[in-house]
Amino acid sequence: MKAAMSDNDQASGKPEDFASMLAEFEGRRSRGARAEAQVGDTVRGRVAMIGQESAVVEIAGGAIEGMIELDQLRDGDGNLSVKVGDEIDARVVETMGKQGCVVLRRAMARGPEAKAELAQAAQLGLAVEGTVTAVNKGGVEVTIAGVRGFCPISQLEARHVADAGEYVGRKFQFRVTRYDVDRRGVNLVVSRRALLEEEARGRAEKVRAKLVPGAVLPGVVVSIKDFGAFVDLGGIEGMLHASELGFSRGLRPSEILAVGQRLDVQVLKIEKTDDAKRPERISLSLKSLERDPWEDVRARFPSGTQVTGKVVRVESFGAFVELAPGVEGLVHTSELAAGKQVRHAREMCKPGDSLVVTVLALDHERRRISLGAGERGDVVSQEDLDAARAAAGPAHFGTLGDLLRAKKP
Repeated sequence: MKAAMSDNDQASGKPEDFASMLAEFEGRRSRGARAEAQVGDTVRGRVAMIGQESAVVEIAGGAIEGMIELDQLRDGDGNLSVKVGDEIDARVVETMGKQGCVVLRRAMARGPEAKAELAQAAQLGLAVEGTVTAVNKGGVEVTIAGVRGFCPISQLEARHVADAGEYVGRKFQFRVTRYDVDRRGVNLVVSRRALLEEEARGRAEKVRAKLVPGAVLPGVVVSIKDFGAFVDLGGIEGMLHASELGFSRGLRPSEILAVGQRLDVQVLKIEKTDDAKRPERISLSLKSLERDPWEDVRARFPSGTQVTGKVVRVESFGAFVELAPGVEGLVHTSELAAGKQVRHAREMCKPGDSLVVTVLALDHERRRISLGAGERGDVVSQEDLDAARAAAGPAHFGTLGDLLRAKKP
């Protein structure tokens, strides 16, 4: 084995061979149960010594020693990017007998060694890093450690990919699903979807522990439809129906949401299904996290209040006018007609029109507001109504018409 020097020895000029370094660590190793690392495992360890060409990494508290070439620890400028005491993540590519020592890599080798590692990755189902370099028929071209491979379009994402061109130039982790060599060359097929689905299953188990009605969870919008949006809660998707976007009527998911948007949602309902891939149907809400606008209606829209509102729908008996998001009132057809013969409210207005209306009466319990068309000076305020009731007593209160007549000059 070639001679190596640690950082301290390089400064003092005292050489130390790697065999001595390993012997020293072997002597320090715990005599308890021996930890094991298998080829293909990703491990985290502490850099314990740095030599001329390699470094020693302590894994599992020193129960295992790993050797990694310094080229694996250099940055783009060729400078060493770690020092003694730093922790690194690396992959086990070889085990060295029963000494508890392993060979580590952070990046794949190139050339003949790369092909050997790819064959190993295919056999063990390991993940490797590759760059999408081009789009071709049925998928994309992926380059891994200088070897050209193929990823089918169905294996690029967990969902349908509309434009594979967006992935060109980007690096991803892939699983090697096929690797062989014939007279035409290397046949390398990889899948990103397999890794994404594995990660999703792992996250899903953690999310399921929190998944109860009423729970507020972070999510990411992954798909938008006319009827709502699908939100990824972390390996599990829920449905955010359009009716649960907010208190306003007619909200369109595409107008207020975007794919990739992060948001907090509340779980409304969880239903079990017979689908093994989606064992539960989850209903979500944004509206339940908002303040109910009807809590402020009494203060904002007492009787006599004049408001400019928007017509949201028309019926034969009248037009519904939005006074504020989530708050609507009804203008009766007779109010709109102003003495004319009208059979349907659409003869006087249509959805989207602006109307000046006056609040005539409010039924908070039933969430109903009666509106008059235009400005009205004959409306009995809630204060006047309460005062009249108190003065007349419950048995001799009279009618609303009596109050209106008394209010007229």
